[in-house]
Amino acid sequence: MNPLLSRQIRKYFPEKLAKDDRFKDFFNAVEESYKNNDEQLSMIQRAMKISSDELFSANRKLKLEAQSQKQILDRLRAVITTLDIKNSASKNEPEEELNVSDLATYIEEQSREIAKIHEEQKELLLNLEKKNQVLSDYAHMVSHDLKSPLRSINSLVTWLKQDYAEKIEETGITQLNMVLKSVEKMDALIGGILNYSTIDQEILDTYDVDTKHLVDEIIQIIYKSEHIKIEISDQLPVVHGDKFRLQQLFQNLIQNAVKSIDKPEGIIKIDVRENDNYWEFSIEDNGKGIDKDHFQKIFQIFEKIDNDFNSTGIGLSIVKKIIDFYGGKIWLESELSKGTIFYFTLPK
Repeated sequence: MNPLLSRQIRKYFPEKLAKDDRFKDFFNAVEESYKNNDEQLSMIQRAMKISSDELFSANRKLKLEAQSQKQILDRLRAVITTLDIKNSASKNEPEEELNVSDLATYIEEQSREIAKIHEEQKELLLNLEKKNQVLSDYAHMVSHDLKSPLRSINSLVTWLKQDYAEKIEETGITQLNMVLKSVEKMDALIGGILNYSTIDQEILDTYDVDTKHLVDEIIQIIYKSEHIKIEISDQLPVVHGDKFRLQQLFQNLIQNAVKSIDKPEGIIKIDVRENDNYWEFSIEDNGKGIDKDHFQKIFQIFEKIDNDFNSTGIGLSIVKKIIDFYGGKIWLESELSKGTIFYFTLPK
């Protein structure tokens, strides 16, 4: 069993109940659940890292092949330039003849090489598509297997609190509440992993989404203290996309801003600026700020810059993935103890 959980349960569990055989199943269930969760979470992380490494290698290979094609095209341009020069020269120097046969052979060879590279790219992309589908299926399967023991732990602990409320002292109840909180955290983590692995693979219809209305809805459902005020620009536009991804995008950034507030009066401003081809959104807060050394780290999955127990380290990585999916960019400006501004773009 998880050492901390085992110590706390046995420390605060009434001795009379601890010796009761009926609770053996409870302790065994908790122990097995922790084993399964640890093992399967490790498997998910390994699978996602392998997939990321494969995507990096594939992108690198595609980049090299693109450079190779550019070199081939440059050579063809050089040949054409030479042809023009020789044609011009032939008018004044009839004895210098252009070898048309050699030129045709060269162009044919280069065409075959380009066709071969295109086939390799096609095969590579098809292979990546299959691996991404396997990863998605795997994430769904494992998340289902992980959530089952969590539900069991939640039910068992809740049952203990209800049926033995008068026998378990206050400190013991506090520790059981910590177990329930850990279960909630694990459930959120599993949901986040599944969301991250599939957010750019879901096939959804695209349509016009009113971001002002969307943000208003998000503000109504997220938890925030009364001392935090959120100012929303009336200029938030209608963008083309799907509500599911856009809600994930705005909600994660707004919740991130809410959590960062460490002042008696919190202010969050959501604004937008129009450019020729895209909308530039900004979400500003007067929270604790982010160190410059962490500007890139925060967009990586499972990376956290503080010790917030409730944080999964997945939210901003999902934001980055959604923006990449739409072909936009995200960056930030921040100053410690002053606040942070997240900027991101979405195409018109």
